[in-house]
Amino acid sequence: MTIENSNLAYRRVLLKISGEALMGEQNYGIDVNVARSVAEEIKAVNALGVQVAVVVGGGNIFRGVSKSAGNMDRSSADYIGMLATVMNAVVLQDALEKVDVQTRVLSAIDIPQLAESFIRRRAVRHLEKGRVVIFAAGTGNPYFTTDSAAALRALEIKADIILKATKVAGVYSADPMIDATAELFNEITYRQVLERQLKVMDASAISLCMDNNLPIIVFNMREPGNIRRVVTGTHGVGTKVG
Repeated sequence: MTIENSNLAYRRVLLKISGEALMGEQNYGIDVNVARSVAEEIKAVNALGVQVAVVVGGGNIFRGVSKSAGNMDRSSADYIGMLATVMNAVVLQDALEKVDVQTRVLSAIDIPQLAESFIRRRAVRHLEKGRVVIFAAGTGNPYFTTDSAAALRALEIKADIILKATKVAGVYSADPMIDATAELFNEITYRQVLERQLKVMDASAISLCMDNNLPIIVFNMREPGNIRRVVTGTHGVGTKVG
């Protein structure tokens, strides 16, 4: 059972983590120290009574639209990418279990040796029991990114918000790594994100959130305690898209 906490701004959240975030400073693969630190952040929020679901990407291992896919058939490449997300989900599950957080991995592809099959009611029940639910294999369909999977799963479980973990402080008017004059937004609308082609999430995911009034907060995952700050409604953390 989750603990009721009147200080929470959000009681059920979906955290979207890119596969690249799990690389740390490496060029490829998974940094177990990063996975452990992510697990600690999630544990702190789960302990507050927040129901936490996670969608993890697979870009640290394979990306269907990358050069590594070469001239491979797009569907085949995307399925390989889905398998990469399952690998990352199991790594995150292991890191969470090691810090005494109960978890379940639910996969859109049937892999019973590693994960439960995704069933919406089952996912919600796990969340109600205080377990962290990790969604793997995207939507289970090619041509859809894990951003779209995050929006879809968040709507299916009736999450209050999507927390999009990034390497920067929020949404900028331009890439802050390239343009030192880039402006950080405190708030921005879905339509502005689409019209300015800002790289928050892909257009399909943003449109799905816009059509269903599902807010997104984009924040820096590398700043310890930021997930907790977001769920407790601390001002000045990240950018709210809505």
